[in-house]
Amino acid sequence: MSQKRSIFEEVGSDAPKDAAKAVGVIDGGSKGARNGIRIWLMILFALVVVMIAVGGMTRLTDSGLSITEWRPVTGAIPPMNAADWQSEFDKYQLIDQWQIENQWMTLADFKQIYWWEWGHRQLGRVIGLVWALGFFGFLVARQIPTGWTGRLVLIGALGGLQGVVGWWMVASGVTSGEGVTTVASYRLATHLGLAFIILGFIGWYILMLGRSERDLMQARRGKEAKLFSMSTGLMHMAFVQILLGALVAGIDAGRSFTDWPLMGGQIVPPDAFLLEPLWRNFFENPGLVQFTHRIWGYLLVIFAIVLWRRGQGSAHSATRFAFNTVMAGFALQLCIGIATVVYAAPVEIALVHQIMAIVIWTLILMARFLSHYPIATSLREG
Repeated sequence: MSQKRSIFEEVGSDAPKDAAKAVGVIDGGSKGARNGIRIWLMILFALVVVMIAVGGMTRLTDSGLSITEWRPVTGAIPPMNAADWQSEFDKYQLIDQWQIENQWMTLADFKQIYWWEWGHRQLGRVIGLVWALGFFGFLVARQIPTGWTGRLVLIGALGGLQGVVGWWMVASGVTSGEGVTTVASYRLATHLGLAFIILGFIGWYILMLGRSERDLMQARRGKEAKLFSMSTGLMHMAFVQILLGALVAGIDAGRSFTDWPLMGGQIVPPDAFLLEPLWRNFFENPGLVQFTHRIWGYLLVIFAIVLWRRGQGSAHSATRFAFNTVMAGFALQLCIGIATVVYAAPVEIALVHQIMAIVIWTLILMARFLSHYPIATSLREG
């Protein structure tokens, strides 16, 4: 004889009593060490930030060509005795940078630039090791959440590609008899741009892992499409500015004109299109390269103001605050950029300028993320 049913019980509800406790599809897809992976990615993020900063110092101190060979494994061990140091110095003396610019160097001077480049490469090895230990550790323990394996592999693949690009960049300056004393600026821009792409992916994944899959799916329903679209545009514009900044650094264009807002007393710098063919000026003419960096910076700040005003109309306080921080970052960066020009790009200010670019990149990512996955705000808070 069948049991009596409550009038509030759904017809066909023959599921066991513990069914209500069963994990749903959304939660089931989020199994894994989300917090552990997030901490691991935060460590990687911090290491990449340090890597970019050390790379900036390596470029600003003209240290990037001090190691003339690419030895991914054995190169981890620095010179251990006087004979090793002399051998490295002898190799450096064969390239154009020493023969044209640095014949004044003693072995002690060489050691100073060597340590910057060695430290930069060593950080790359550390980052690769941290990624490998973390990824394979979580993989073996079966703690990677559903759908995240490919994302984590992508970070490692981009890191490996960055190592290859780094040597491709250095190789352009390790020449003899060609009159080349620095790396190719467009290769430097590729190297720096890829670093920011890696940083962007890691940062985005950190933000995603900071909230549950259920929360992200619910938040996505409140996506502010226009803000997300505009913040994506700002991110792309900022990326172009980063590449232009690398071109400036690659040919020391930041020291070519030190007046502001004019350049050599003119709006467009003199001899802006001196080189032939015409396209070379956009990469190799210091005046035009700095001019392009300046103009794009102005356009970037204008667009940031437009987006900031749009962001103030968001219904979510966290989103509004995020766009406030982006605007503050751009205002500060504009001042630092002007100081960099006026003082002829001294190492200290130029490095702060580059680090501030990392800060702004991160702030844009956060604002973009909150546009896509807003944090619900109560009516009272709103």
